[in-house]
Amino acid sequence: MDTDDVAGPHGEGSPTNRGRWGADDDRGTLNFITAAARARGVAEATTGRVVSLAHPITPVPMAAPVAFAEHGMPSAVLQALTFIGSPTPALTDVLLINVHHARSTHIDALAHIPVDGTVYPGVSVSDATAGATVSRSSSSAFIDGIVTRGVFLDLAPRGRLAENHVVTADDLAAAEERQGVRVESGDALVVRGGWVAADDPFGPLPTTSLSAVAWMAEREVSLYAGDIGDKLPEPSGPAPALHNTALAQLGMPLIDCANVAGLARVCAEIERYSFLFAVGTIPVRGATGLPVNPLAVF
Repeated sequence: MDTDDVAGPHGEGSPTNRGRWGADDDRGTLNFITAAARARGVAEATTGRVVSLAHPITPVPMAAPVAFAEHGMPSAVLQALTFIGSPTPALTDVLLINVHHARSTHIDALAHIPVDGTVYPGVSVSDATAGATVSRSSSSAFIDGIVTRGVFLDLAPRGRLAENHVVTADDLAAAEERQGVRVESGDALVVRGGWVAADDPFGPLPTTSLSAVAWMAEREVSLYAGDIGDKLPEPSGPAPALHNTALAQLGMPLIDCANVAGLARVCAEIERYSFLFAVGTIPVRGATGLPVNPLAVF
């Protein structure tokens, strides 16, 4: 499988899971995480070593005269400190969070990207957002947390991928063979290309092809995280494969802007590329995504 024009498991062309679990499904590929998949992940935690996959965020004070950046906010988080004087003095704060900020590690809910006026699993945008909140395929699917086996595929173990490299199914399969690991149904897939998108979200970053997404569909990946995402779409360019196909058609949650540098070091050190993957969010319903701190436990 080395082209972008591939047949998916549920029809010709782009792969899709729309309709696979019924019209009321809001979980998408999280349905692949069975009790057996969770147990397989828990069995990977044998040493207690933990690696975070999130980029730390330094808030910017709301009260300061800060200029808004190219992505709408100078930081993913703006902070307003408050002081309570009685009955017990305390410092508190209000945080304004831009969930989909290019420098924030966050999970995209399935409703984040509409395609042809609908969101997964085929609900119109107007119906999904009636009442000024997201009633379908929202962050509600994450409130119980996500626990499964994680598999790390390092596509550039001796450095980083070339500028504007397009990751294909062959790249993923080659990393599997090189590392002696296999992605199974229900696994969370974590990918490294060696670029830190949080440093330069608009630079010549690698991106992902439709063939790579079809490979994930065939393996029944439950969730994707990595330092390789989608470029900002261009009017004449192809649709972003991860967001328009993996997220919107397969119903695969995406963790954007993951920090995989520490994970790469640990995996190379201990020569293990599978682990317990756990991610929790604040239990907010009806959002298009939330900040996360994914954990790899060995």
